[in-house]
Amino acid sequence: MMRKPVVAVVGRPNVGKSTFFNKVAGKRISIVEDTPGVTRDRIYVDAEWLNYKFTMIDTGGIEPDSKDVILSQMREQAQIAIDTADVILFMIDGKSAYTTGDEEIALMLQRAGKPVILTVNKVDNALPNEFYYDYYNLGLGEPFLISAINVLGIGDLLDEIVQYFPKPSATEEEDETIHVAVIGKPNAGKSSLINSILGEQRVIVSEIAGTTRDAIDTPFQYNKDDYVFIDTAGIRRKSRVNESIEKYSILRALTAIERSDVCLLVLDASEGVTEQDKKIAGYAHEAGKGVIIVVNKWDLIEKDNYTFNQFEKLVRNELAYLQYAPILFVSAVTKQRLFKLLDTIKHVSTECAKRISTGLLNDVLNEAVMLTQPPSDKGKRLKIYYMTQASVKPPTFILFVNDQELAHFSYVRYIENFLRKNFDFVGTPIRFIVREKKEVKA
Repeated sequence: MMRKPVVAVVGRPNVGKSTFFNKVAGKRISIVEDTPGVTRDRIYVDAEWLNYKFTMIDTGGIEPDSKDVILSQMREQAQIAIDTADVILFMIDGKSAYTTGDEEIALMLQRAGKPVILTVNKVDNALPNEFYYDYYNLGLGEPFLISAINVLGIGDLLDEIVQYFPKPSATEEEDETIHVAVIGKPNAGKSSLINSILGEQRVIVSEIAGTTRDAIDTPFQYNKDDYVFIDTAGIRRKSRVNESIEKYSILRALTAIERSDVCLLVLDASEGVTEQDKKIAGYAHEAGKGVIIVVNKWDLIEKDNYTFNQFEKLVRNELAYLQYAPILFVSAVTKQRLFKLLDTIKHVSTECAKRISTGLLNDVLNEAVMLTQPPSDKGKRLKIYYMTQASVKPPTFILFVNDQELAHFSYVRYIENFLRKNFDFVGTPIRFIVREKKEVKA
């Protein structure tokens, strides 16, 4: 399945990677919704340049010359970042000569076989500095001079980055395989769930939280439909990320979400909904992916007539922005409801790709407006002229209105709920773009 290219920004600490990352992030144009509980802290950003969409990741500082026990972990995390990326931006400090640490990282990158762009940061003008020609000794070609803090040279650098991306193909065939990312915090039973569905030990299972470092793709066929399950590393809370490598495990999970159609958010029934579950759910929601909430280890819960309803109410309250996501109570051990889970994955995948004709869409919109009038402010009332569907995965609609300022999020949410009432859209978020369209006077 096609996914957005990944650009990894690597280098030693304090060379300005995060400043560059934040400048690119600050230029992002995207739909932002004010939804309580959806995380905003990021080690990645979705960006766009010259009509190319890509994901940029901030990898933190690599210290290959460290003498302590962290050395091996640093090398491993660097390798994971290298393996994940399509293009590597290697940043060094332009206020000094390169270091032995820079040399070691450069050698590591040369062996990777990936496009590497040598970026010299903190250069306050476009002229080569006193160290410029020495940078060629790193063996990575022509250095790009930038000043991230002054936004100098960033456009030229982005031009170079996108040269390495695959060209969009209008003739590319649609992949009908359903890609399913299995996400959740460590030890929720993600690998066990996949193994139980597959009926064989295809993924290593361990009681040690965090066993799955990489995202593992496993093809599978059910009812003549092709699936790929993507088992991801458990995403830990920041306070528990004692090893820097866990940051890259999170990265693998995020890139798995990016190239999925449907995400299975696996909760541990014995723990309920944790803060970390909310954060992971936020990643999938913001990525616009189909979501199914899978409560695993349901066989371990003592039940009475109220247990199911109480737990479902708890999940709905804690994950309020995932009201559209179906909830399934399963057991990887007893295989309870696993076939129902597969049927639900298929259904949600279909809903994510659902298209509604403009005529039918506006019939429903007119009914919604008739039942509940749009809001007004200072004597001026919101008018919605018409609505059209712009895209799928997730279903995205454009509302043409007289004044964007009058399109309060609560009324847009009302329209969303009305669409769901008429067209379901089970398991998929819905996006809205509000555009002004001035009335034409006769």
